[in-house]
Amino acid sequence: MDSSILIESLAEFAKNKNVDRPTMIRILEDVFRTMIRKKYEVDDNFDIIINADKGDLEIWRFREIVDDNSEDIWDYDKISLSEARKIEPDFEVGEEVSEEIKLLDFGRRAVMTARQTLIQRIKDLEKDILYQKYKDLVGEMITAEVYQILGREVLLIDAEGNEISLPKAEQIPKDRFRKGDSVRAIIDRVDMVNGNPKIILSRTSGEFLERLFENEVPEVYDGLITIKKVVREPGERAKVAVESYDDRIDPVGACVGMKGSRIHSIVRELQNENIDVINFTDNIELYIARALSPAKITSMKIREEDGRVSVFLKPDQVSLAIGKGGQNIKLASKLVGLEIDVFRELSELEEEDVDLDEFSDEIDSWIIDELKKIGLDTAKSVLALSQDDIVRRTELEEETVKHVFGILSQEFDKD
Repeated sequence: MDSSILIESLAEFAKNKNVDRPTMIRILEDVFRTMIRKKYEVDDNFDIIINADKGDLEIWRFREIVDDNSEDIWDYDKISLSEARKIEPDFEVGEEVSEEIKLLDFGRRAVMTARQTLIQRIKDLEKDILYQKYKDLVGEMITAEVYQILGREVLLIDAEGNEISLPKAEQIPKDRFRKGDSVRAIIDRVDMVNGNPKIILSRTSGEFLERLFENEVPEVYDGLITIKKVVREPGERAKVAVESYDDRIDPVGACVGMKGSRIHSIVRELQNENIDVINFTDNIELYIARALSPAKITSMKIREEDGRVSVFLKPDQVSLAIGKGGQNIKLASKLVGLEIDVFRELSELEEEDVDLDEFSDEIDSWIIDELKKIGLDTAKSVLALSQDDIVRRTELEEETVKHVFGILSQEFDKD
């Protein structure tokens, strides 16, 4: 293979792979030096000159002329006078011989091997460039196009044609994609799988919601409003604690926008995820009260040594505090970093009520615990709801709930 054809084809290949010219020349020189070492054992006395623009390659070997009887005649950088005069008749001992080595002198097989090695080196470099590029972009939001939908993941293509993965676990449960759709997500991580970089996206992380706020709320993007913490049940509910460094800016109002204009686009992107934006504060009691919004707390007792807080609410506020499927209380606990226990505050008329624990000899403890999870800790609080409602809100079977109602009802029938 002619050296100019080899260099030009590899230069074009490297260009298509976004490999810069100096890097490509360094790779070419490394490969050719490997060829030299295989044939001549050393490459110290060789110069390689590459002109990628013209496709030129020159390999020069330099040796010092010694007398035919010299002990140094077998050194790699020496040549006998008689051998030197075959190259140039008027050479003398002590002079230096510059000899050009043609690519074909290495043999056709060596040249083909070098070509394959060069292509592989450039491909490996391309993978490394891609890995480093996306490693630096972890946590950033990108837009990519869907090109293949598989069972466990959706494959997308970025603006440069790189393949990106959005696994099922990182998709919002209500997400539905079609080929050609534009999808927004954050770069969650970059893994190496069998030597190839695998770029993983996420639409379920709190960081994705942060990036959406930065995109929609200029004050967040400019740093005037800081997002202190984000907790999510993807596609269902989220709580975002925000703080303003400018007293003139209402952080919640700025994030929601006029008539909800700013937050509506975020909600739509997250498949109608219900987003509560609250003011962050160092006052832990006030922070807990805000986190449990829209429920109104009557009082609370914080046990920081246990990492728990007991909140007391009026009966009509308990279900609001707990939320659908326990989402509100779960997210509030994550937001404030304390496990929140909800208790009903009894009115004077309810003082004759009986705590559920009093029935532990008739009702299994796990059933009582299940009722407490939805804020039902007394007999009357259970009886105040319908059996169907309790079945729907707990993990209890219909027969179990019916049995509990029978036991609790008997207690008040006695009275």
